[in-house]
Amino acid sequence: MDTENGSKIRQILTGLSDHQDCASSQLEAIFRVFPDILFILDRQGMILEYRAGDASLLYLPPEQFLGKRVQDVLPPDVADKFTKAIESISRLNEIAALKYKLHLPQGERWFDARLVYSSNAQIVVIVRDVTEHVQTTERVRQQLRQISALHAIDIAITASFDLKVTLSVILREVLNQLEVDAADVLLFNSTTRMLEFAGGQGFHASGFQHSAVRIGQGYAGIAALERRTVSTSEFNAHRPGILTSRELLTEGFVSYYAVPLLAKGQVKGVLEIYHRSPLQPGEPWLEFLAALASRAALAIDSAELFQSLQQTNTELSLAYDSAIEGWSQALEISGRENMEHARRVLDLTLQLAQHMGINERDLAQMHRGVLLHDIGNLGIPEIILLKAEPLTDAEWVIIRDHPRLAVQMLQSIPFLSPALDIPYCHHERWDGSGYPNGLQGEKIPLTARIFAVVDVYDALVSSRPYRPAWKHQEALDYIRDQSGKLFDPKVVSSFLELMAKNAAQREKQMKKK
Repeated sequence: MDTENGSKIRQILTGLSDHQDCASSQLEAIFRVFPDILFILDRQGMILEYRAGDASLLYLPPEQFLGKRVQDVLPPDVADKFTKAIESISRLNEIAALKYKLHLPQGERWFDARLVYSSNAQIVVIVRDVTEHVQTTERVRQQLRQISALHAIDIAITASFDLKVTLSVILREVLNQLEVDAADVLLFNSTTRMLEFAGGQGFHASGFQHSAVRIGQGYAGIAALERRTVSTSEFNAHRPGILTSRELLTEGFVSYYAVPLLAKGQVKGVLEIYHRSPLQPGEPWLEFLAALASRAALAIDSAELFQSLQQTNTELSLAYDSAIEGWSQALEISGRENMEHARRVLDLTLQLAQHMGINERDLAQMHRGVLLHDIGNLGIPEIILLKAEPLTDAEWVIIRDHPRLAVQMLQSIPFLSPALDIPYCHHERWDGSGYPNGLQGEKIPLTARIFAVVDVYDALVSSRPYRPAWKHQEALDYIRDQSGKLFDPKVVSSFLELMAKNAAQREKQMKKK
């Protein structure tokens, strides 16, 4: 009741203040407006008169009310509220309000009471049954909590492919929203035909976590086999799930539910619910249990799908890497590439890339790009590649075509697209004097700029048919001299730092020996 109702009470009391039978008239007039329960009390709370539209709403039989204080005919917690309300209106002369709950034969009922002084110093108490309103409000709140819980589960499913994390969120919401003591999820192993423990909350013991249940055995096995919810409060005949009879006794469980987890027509597992007192669930409780089970099945199915995709991607990646290794070996067999050179530049390029902070994903692509950096040489005649004499201008034109040939060979493989920068651009030069496109500065991909320094260094310190190998320091001096000309100055600086670091480590190791 709001302020408007309070004003209405005062108007009725004022209009009846001059009547001969004031208390009775006031009571009848107010009862016509508020026909649930009315009391007239004296200043100490003694019941002088009452009206009840439904006597079953009274806490005690009607004949036990008159001549007693209202505090004495109500439960202690409600009586305390009335005592405080009477004291409040005595001090402030204002309408006092309180809400209380009574456990009546027809069930739990909620009441809203208003206390106000009448003109003859008596207290009028208007009590209304607000059970339906409270229950409706609680249902709405519960539905909002359940929606919030399902939303939290959906976020967990989409945000993480770690099934343990997702199941932990689901089990937490099972305990919170269904108000049960314990719950677990058993996953179906299609190979062993067993239901295996995947996660649980609310249990005192933990020894059962490595147990399993065969399909068709126990309540959990029956739920999975027959694809229906199984419930019981009798554990004598069957082992319900993964708990043994001794564990059930220790835990003190009384009620049990097993719900099959179904996704795309297949059994993914079983959700088990345990409670240490009898459960008498209504339709909303069972519907929400089904919703939670559906989310759990979806989480398991999503995790399995992700794991399958991961395995497929891993296998595909390994297959590509094996093919790349094979192509690299084909270069060596044909005499177009020296595998020792390929191994050295691979190791040093990855070291330099890590030194420069290149992330793991790009390192993987660089690994492939380095192995394929001269794959275009498969399209160059051996007589030109292995020629000991200086090449003619026409032969140089053919040699400089190998980056384009590399792209032509590999561009039809989407998986290798990120790795093409090195095969295609490792002969580009910082000052724009390189080939095949004459790219300049940072227009050259960083991975190609890194590899170019390493490739030239290793070529210089390796012997060729047309010249002997350079000394290590001579090669470093050349790299330093070409900074800002052939090579990216930042890459050169990092390369020289790395070489100095490697030299210091080798010297340290030599001293230990």
